[in-house]
Amino acid sequence: MSTPSRGLRSHSYGVAFVLGLLLVAPTLGFGQERQNPYGEWRYQSGDAWGTRYSPVDQINASNFADLEVAWEWRADNFGPLVDQQFKSTPTYIDGLLYTVAGQRRTVVAIDPTTGETVWTYREPNTERWERSMRQNYGKGVAYGEVDGRGVIFYTSPAFFLHALDAKTGEHIRNFGSPVPIDGFPSTGVVDLLIPLIADWGPWLAYDGTYDADYGIPRELGYITSSSPPIVVNGVVVVGNSAEQGYNQTRIENVPGDILAFDARSGEFKWKFHVIPRPGEFGHETWLNDAWQWTGDVSSWAPMSADENLGLVYFPTNPPTIDYFGGFRPGDNLFGTSVVALDVQTGERVWHFQTVHNDQWNYDLPNVPILVDLEVDGRAIPALVQTSKTGLIYAFNRETGEPIWPIEEVPVVQTEVPGNWTSPTQPIPTRPEPSEPLGLDPDDIIDFTPELRAEALALIQDYRIGGPYVPRLFVGHDAGVIANIRCSGGLNITNPATLDPTTGILYVPSSKGCGGGLVASGADADEPDNPATTGSTISQWVSGPGRGLPRVQGLPIWKPPYNRLSAYDMNTGERIYWIPIGEPSQEMRNNPALQGVDMSRFGGGGNSIQMVAGDLLYATEGSSGPPVLNAYNKLTGEHVGEILIPSPGQYGMMSFLHHDYQHIVIQVGRPGRLVALRLPGMDIGPVH
Repeated sequence: MSTPSRGLRSHSYGVAFVLGLLLVAPTLGFGQERQNPYGEWRYQSGDAWGTRYSPVDQINASNFADLEVAWEWRADNFGPLVDQQFKSTPTYIDGLLYTVAGQRRTVVAIDPTTGETVWTYREPNTERWERSMRQNYGKGVAYGEVDGRGVIFYTSPAFFLHALDAKTGEHIRNFGSPVPIDGFPSTGVVDLLIPLIADWGPWLAYDGTYDADYGIPRELGYITSSSPPIVVNGVVVVGNSAEQGYNQTRIENVPGDILAFDARSGEFKWKFHVIPRPGEFGHETWLNDAWQWTGDVSSWAPMSADENLGLVYFPTNPPTIDYFGGFRPGDNLFGTSVVALDVQTGERVWHFQTVHNDQWNYDLPNVPILVDLEVDGRAIPALVQTSKTGLIYAFNRETGEPIWPIEEVPVVQTEVPGNWTSPTQPIPTRPEPSEPLGLDPDDIIDFTPELRAEALALIQDYRIGGPYVPRLFVGHDAGVIANIRCSGGLNITNPATLDPTTGILYVPSSKGCGGGLVASGADADEPDNPATTGSTISQWVSGPGRGLPRVQGLPIWKPPYNRLSAYDMNTGERIYWIPIGEPSQEMRNNPALQGVDMSRFGGGGNSIQMVAGDLLYATEGSSGPPVLNAYNKLTGEHVGEILIPSPGQYGMMSFLHHDYQHIVIQVGRPGRLVALRLPGMDIGPVH
């Protein structure tokens, strides 16, 4: 179906600017080494640079409307899905698709022509798997070539690293060490817990023996994985994940140190301490002894790499207890940071902490994206880090120097007894955030004078600011209902994409204003809750939520309520934005909005998107209509819209197989992969 009116959905930015991009584009992408052969999608995020971009352009503006569903593949065949969500973006390598599915995180190879399953591998049951809080959170697999053979590397919810032959699914011989658990293969596996805790003080002081089936005791902590590892210059680099900090009530946990292994043998190479120890860089940012026993800092989002520089880049999340930092005063490196490591040695080359002493759950949820830019006439090897707050950070990926100044800005300080907050937080001067920070009077709805007056009266009961307004506590007497933080960024479910041929970054966002309280840890602690790793109850933990009230059923702030923005990262300017989704029926029927043009309101959740060839592809959000849209990637002009079986969620990718371009979208309810292609493909024999 087509909707010609959609051509008006984006802001134009001028013919001269488009011509400028067209003149510059051929030089920007030249010589880039993203480790992804033409037509493939070898990494969870598309390529080693994390761009979610494909140069394949068989599908274009003239034939997009002809796309058909080629096949559907159901993830719920491999076990129940949490909230019917399917979180793994597939990879396409040498004629096969690879993904993981279900709470067991079964590894699956799929025939790209028919959607038939070619082989599977499921790790044997362990108590470590049963205890994992990330069973259904697998984001995909990694790929490497060893002695000319393709190898699939994946990390399981129980925190084992497996190496599988890409064509057969058989474990690689002479990789790793035998695991003393029934059902495990005799080769091809590494127990990641062993090197992780080998030099960790709480484990060394523990009076007990190591149980490979159970893992470490709960009073010390628990760790698992969600995103796949990455293979860089013959090294497998492994991240990890823990329980969400807002579910925790105790202050001890294991740090999520970054681990590296030889891709051929599985031999342990190095470990990077994400919580620095005495004598290590950043140790001084922990102002008490919390570095000894607190944890949670980990890299649960995908990683990226520059193989020519020999650097691997990873984002991190906050230390234990997302919403209270009194027991861990200081900036807390390397929490909520982007870090560049030498892939052969594990030595820190540079880092940037985007949030000091993070107490807002502002972990970096997206891969650091690499791109070659031209800024003010200078060629810059760049790294772009998007965030939950909507702030966009841009660096020289070789040196870590910010491309544009990032200023330490004074922020409101905590009123919670026993807490500690940083006096400043880093705010980029460019690009502008994807949604305005705070709630400026000009951003208050004004569809009618009555609506605006009511909104202005309501906000008098709240203290409203940007993303770093601190929480208040249950029982406070601050004279307001709550402190409210207003901003809007993205999450792992809606990753950004970047076109390396133009330097344009595409970021989904929606504004939000919230201000939950902290509550007594002693009142909230549940000893039998598996999230309560550790033994010491925190003074304060996540408490009841607080948000701004609605005005006659409407948000207090003006639309758009969901949008997709395009930024030219060569200049740091937002060049256009597209509304995503549609206003709810309740909003359409609201008497206060009768006669109001809602064509650019958006609504229904953030989009998923990618760039392939000349087109920007985007869905309409998890609650939006089940459609896939195509836009001119330079102007945002709407090209067309096709129906898909269910709203898109989490990921999208593209590849070229048997000379036919395919688009694969993750959709929900139940979780499925949906493959689209142009009609007429002769499927021929299957694998």
